[in-house]
Amino acid sequence: MLTYLQATVIGAVQGVTELFPISSLGHSVLVAAWLGGDWKKLTGQGETATDTPYLAFVVALHVATAVALLAYYWRDWVAIVTGFVTTLQTRRLDTIPQRLAWLIVIATIPVAVLGPMLEHTLHALFAAPIYASVFLTLNGVVLIIGEGLRRRNEPSLAEYGRRFARKEARRGVLTAEAQIRRQADRPLAALGVRDAIGIGFAQVGALLTGFSRAGLTMVGGLWRGLEHEHAAKFAFLLATPAILGAGLLEIPELVGPKTDGIRGPVLVGALVSGVSSWLAVRFLERYFQTRTLLPFAVYCIAAGLLSIVRFG
Repeated sequence: MLTYLQATVIGAVQGVTELFPISSLGHSVLVAAWLGGDWKKLTGQGETATDTPYLAFVVALHVATAVALLAYYWRDWVAIVTGFVTTLQTRRLDTIPQRLAWLIVIATIPVAVLGPMLEHTLHALFAAPIYASVFLTLNGVVLIIGEGLRRRNEPSLAEYGRRFARKEARRGVLTAEAQIRRQADRPLAALGVRDAIGIGFAQVGALLTGFSRAGLTMVGGLWRGLEHEHAAKFAFLLATPAILGAGLLEIPELVGPKTDGIRGPVLVGALVSGVSSWLAVRFLERYFQTRTLLPFAVYCIAAGLLSIVRFG
């Protein structure tokens, strides 16, 4: 049975780690494994969690995180959805929200296609703590590589910005390049279709337990020349439809017999997850204005290696 204490602790861990680049699914497995006893039984003692109520619980946590992201970025989403609908009518991309809407659609395609095909299989194969430990360590290595890619591709962002500014100025959408510069999302809208596809495929790596969706997506953004704050925002915007879509597909798990007797803890865990996710995105949005992925990389490598020693 899932207790209220377990639901609260795991809900808080999931809410934070889903948006921090340190893998929520990996931590859900490893925290339960480190605590042992009844905690370890939640995930089927290292086997697939599909025969336990834990899967339904994790689904509820993910839906709560998606709702928190929608609430935090509601103004952005209103503009993006409005821009998307407008482009269907005009068949033109004249504004930053319109372009950003289609970049999100394009970047979501890889996980939308591969997720339903691979998610349950990969989670079943790699649900054991040792696999989560190895992938968490590799996640830290990928974050370090991402920092190197950012330094190598740094000049490309300026070129993207100048190119998009000239394009917008020619169309007369904005009156001057100085006005464009005041729009925080201009670097995101300056990404191309190939950039969006590449970042979308990076997100697919999070189907492996221990790899971070936010981390891999940020690395993809850094690879294409974005600064940390812009890569983080694009990662959070891109995560919203992916997390929400996956959660809605698993809604039957929440109302099925697996949640009989634990719906109270599930609701509490979801509430805690939503609040912690909202606080996490608020913190990270400010953090990445001046700082990098390196502290998270060090943490992942250290925690992963310790877990390999413990569970290997």
